[in-house]
Parts: sequence; C-alpha cells; structure tokens
Amino acid sequence: MTEDKSTGISFFEKNLTIWVILCMAAGILIGKYLPAIPDFLSRFEYAQVSIPIAVLIWLMIYPMMMKVDFTSLRNVAKDPSGLYVTWVVNWLIKPFTMFGIAAFFFYVVFREFIPEELAQQYLAGAVILGAAPCTAMVFVWSHLTKGNPAYTVVQVASNDLIILIAFVPIVGFLLGVSGIPIPWDTLFFSVVIFVVIPLGAGIFTRQTVIRKKGFDYFQNKFIPIFNEFTIVGLLLTLVLIFSFQGDVILNSPLHILMIAVPLILQTFLIFFIAYFISRKIKLCHNIAAPGGLIGASNFFELAVAVAITVFGAQSPVVLVTIVGVLVEVPVMLALVKFANRTGHWFPRVA
Repeated sequence: MTEDKSTGISFFEKNLTIWVILCMAAGILIGKYLPAIPDFLSRFEYAQVSIPIAVLIWLMIYPMMMKVDFTSLRNVAKDPSGLYVTWVVNWLIKPFTMFGIAAFFFYVVFREFIPEELAQQYLAGAVILGAAPCTAMVFVWSHLTKGNPAYTVVQVASNDLIILIAFVPIVGFLLGVSGIPIPWDTLFFSVVIFVVIPLGAGIFTRQTVIRKKGFDYFQNKFIPIFNEFTIVGLLLTLVLIFSFQGDVILNSPLHILMIAVPLILQTFLIFFIAYFISRKIKLCHNIAAPGGLIGASNFFELAVAVAITVFGAQSPVVLVTIVGVLVEVPVMLALVKFANRTGHWFPRVA
C-alpha cells in the first residue's frame, strides 16, 4: 500500500472519507441483494457481540497496542489531568446532555412526525447510547490523531471500570426505571476482547520483537508492516455493520434522519466540551484529541445489547442505538480532521 512520503499519510488515510462512504454503500447493497452473507455471519455471536466484527475491531486496534510501551503506562499517573477530563465529560456531562438534546428534538422539534409514545422509546435508546462511552473504536480515532497510545489505553480502561458501577444507575435515573437488567456477559466479554486481549498481545509482540531484533528494527521495520491494518479493519467493519443493518436503513429513512440529528449534535457538543477544557488546562495534543474523541464516540456493542435485552430486538429503542452506529464513523472522521488541523493549539508531545 502506497504512502505519501512527504506527509507520512497513506493512500487509505488520505482518502478515508471516500473509502468510508463506499464501504457503507457496499454494506447496504450486500444486505439488500446478498442477504445470505450477513445471515450466515450473524450466526457467529457470543454474548450478543458479533465475532466477525470483534475480530475486525481487534485487527484495528492490535497495531496501536504494539506501540504501547508498558513502562510508559506508569507515567500516566504523573499527569492525570487528561483522565479527569475524560471522567468528568463522560459521566457528569455526556449522559445528561444526551437526554436534554434528544428530548428536545423528539418531543418538540419533531413532534409532528413522532408520536409521544414513540418519542419516549427513541429517548430511551438515546440515553442508553449516551451512557456508554467508547471502548474499541476510539483506538482508531487515537491512531488517526497520533494520540499517545499508553494514555489512550488508560483513558479507555478506566472508563470501562466506571461503566461497571455507573452505567445502570445513570440509565435508570434518566429513564425513571429501576432494576434494569444488564447483560454482564456482553459487558465483560467486550472489555476483554476489545482491551485486555489486544493490549496483552501487543505488549507481548513488542517485547518479543525488541528482545530478538532490537528496538530500531521494531520501530522502523516491524511496525510499518502493520500501518494499514487499522484502516483496513475499520473499512471491513463498516461493510459488515451496514450489511447487517441494510434493511433497517432502507425501510426507515425519514426516522433514521430524525434520530440522527440529536445524536450528531450531541457528538459534536461533547467533543468540543472535552477538547476546549483540555486546551484550557494546556494538555498536550496527543492526550487532548483522544480524550475528546472518547467522549464523542459510543460503546455501541453494549448499547445495542442492552437495548435488545431490555426492550426486545424489534423495539424502536434498538433502532436508535443502531443509528448511533451508522452516524458515528462519518462524524468522528470530521472531528479527527478538525483535531488534526488544530494541533497547534496545544503543546505537541506527552
């Protein structure tokens, strides 16, 4: 795969928006005209997590995990400001702004098109989505913004620990529902497969190659072999996701657009809150950019699984979580571009 030597940006990265659109379209067409493919792949599932998608996401984040210097994980404690921003934005701000923005659009702006009972279900889906900050895809966004891999790992891992404690109370409070059943196997399986396994594999690979070949070989020859893996994994994941949801997209275009509006506004709002707080406290760009993107993106595997478990697979609540998956990648790519263009606002290295 080719790379622009002057910028270090690969062909895929340089034209990523175009590739994303093509892959989304390809997925929809496969779901519509070759439904046997997604039907077959959907059989491979554990704890309501698609194994094929999990493998592709693992392919995305494994190369970044190899860049994590295990000793540098200890250095995160020396400057925990980025963690504080992540925690505050993700848990004290994001769920509540999602509730407010979604309620405003579903009950007020779109009230002529969405009956009140349906609006209530759409709001429930938005709340579930907003209370589940990203676990896996954020490693891709961090990679694209040249984020600090060690710091990103800690930001994500600490969020996963907080989810175990805070997710149920926050969703229950905002929905006015108590005793929400959470698929704990989905939650734990997702954390293990999207964080623990790739991190362990990455560290093991790094230490093994450096021990046998030296750091220069690892940095200059071994790592470049995997430069395209993250992007290829992202594109193939999109094809799969959109093939699974092709019928939903084609059958409910108007409601998908109405659901997408508050979700997109929420994504931009949360990113800018975290990003500008980070700028205010003078965080380095390779911590600030991933921090903003963690809050902006969502743990869609958990959100979809919870919605199905609580409300049923055919519920409008599930549709909202699926729309969250559909709009996330294009919006996040726009935010990645913004973060890359504004890197001069921050100190560069951490």
